[in-house]
Amino acid sequence: MIETPETVDVAVVGYGPVGMATAALLGAAGHHVVVLERYAGLYNLPRAAIFDDETMRTLARLGVAEELLPKLHVQRNYEWRNAAGELLIEHDFAATGRSGWAEWYMMYQPELEDALDRRAREAGVDVRFDGPVVGLADHGDHVELQVGGREPRRVRARWVIACDGGNSFVRSALGLTMEDYGFSEPWMVCDFRFRDAAAAHTVPTARQVGDPAGPTSIISLGPAHHRFSYMLDSVEDFDVERDPEKVWARTTRWLSRDDAELIRVATYTFRSLVTDRWRVGRVLLAGDAAHQMPPFLGQGMCSGIRDAQNIAFKLDAVLRGRLTDDVLDTYQQEREPHVRAVIEKGIELGRQQTVRDPERAAERDRVLLGRRAAHQKPDTIRFPGLVDGLLATASGPGRGELAVQGVVDDGTVRDRLDQVVGSGPHLLLDARSVVLDEDTAAALAEAGVRVVALHAGGTPVGDGLLDTDGTHLDWLASLGVVAAAVRPDLYVFGTATDADTTDALARELVAALGVPSPALQH
Repeated sequence: MIETPETVDVAVVGYGPVGMATAALLGAAGHHVVVLERYAGLYNLPRAAIFDDETMRTLARLGVAEELLPKLHVQRNYEWRNAAGELLIEHDFAATGRSGWAEWYMMYQPELEDALDRRAREAGVDVRFDGPVVGLADHGDHVELQVGGREPRRVRARWVIACDGGNSFVRSALGLTMEDYGFSEPWMVCDFRFRDAAAAHTVPTARQVGDPAGPTSIISLGPAHHRFSYMLDSVEDFDVERDPEKVWARTTRWLSRDDAELIRVATYTFRSLVTDRWRVGRVLLAGDAAHQMPPFLGQGMCSGIRDAQNIAFKLDAVLRGRLTDDVLDTYQQEREPHVRAVIEKGIELGRQQTVRDPERAAERDRVLLGRRAAHQKPDTIRFPGLVDGLLATASGPGRGELAVQGVVDDGTVRDRLDQVVGSGPHLLLDARSVVLDEDTAAALAEAGVRVVALHAGGTPVGDGLLDTDGTHLDWLASLGVVAAAVRPDLYVFGTATDADTTDALARELVAALGVPSPALQH
């Protein structure tokens, strides 16, 4: 007999990094969150390998960045070589990026998942393993989920977030289709654990080998692990090529059995897919359930974490009665263009790097070697900001961009901005140029917006902050503005050029975020 359904605020289906981050963000906001995961425990195998400074900024907000740092490898460049070993392209990555952290980290995913799992549980999230969702019904004011496993049960959730991967049950149950960009490649992924720590310093840490006889990717998975990936002619080749002796024969140029142990061989088909609808009623899709992309930019997990941030702050406002659920329609509106840009750029790079025709590969090499000889730097890869959605009415400079982060000092603590001002919305002000009037400041405080008055030198004044390295004030100056309103997901709601437009921006931000209603608070 199936028991009477329990009622929760949010049910997160799937407990990979995207589901973990989504659950932790909403749990930390004070909501009753249950996770339903079909596996009996954490997956405990590496899949994603790379994340960027924006993702690290989210991890820092969740309180796990510092514990992860010793387990990560900071990657400063990415190189692409041809079959002869000649360097075709090299991209450099900054030690400190726009988000205040290194631009590129290499990781062993189980270590990230251990940290996120602990954080989610500390935030009060109820994690249910061996809980495959086998049925879903949206009743208008709630969604009822039927859960299988050893103990079948029903869960009634006000909202459901599907983070259940590329083979998403929820997406199928909703009858959603996926647009296919037509880029599909079979690869064999081989993961190693170092026996000898010194061996890690002799292996390329981020290299793509554009060999038409067999394109290869070599990347670090943090200090103790490494990954070699080999493109296959077909999926059927995997059963033969997965043999450990064949894997070692491919890898022996860089690693010996004395250096490392082979811990995993798997096959993946790199795909390029986007679902048609990211929200259906009270169900939202995130991560691979909503989109899948080639790995050549290392943005798969990063894109899912961006989804989590976008959903979490909006759903928090809906659950608290500050905003109507119409705001959730801006989720796909904001995130889909970014995802499509990443997919399209990834396909472009993938097609260049995996040319199988020797003559075409030779011509590609000739062009790229010529550019290097002429000292032409590779194009900087830039992703779009937000164009439409939950943004200020006026399309001013910086609107929709990812906000920068530097180090600030409040007179007691010197740290990155997020660690000092917290995870809510905030209004950055150039204190030399603008001061808020009392009524506007009171309205911002009521709406939970932190006012951050930035000073250029000396000591902080009042509630202001010293912009110790000039990151924020220089950024405002580069935009020609004196204020920037920043959403909880770190994207710029809007900017202002003087005191009057700052006041208008502040009031529009309050309206967009919703004024708290005590009767609807938890």
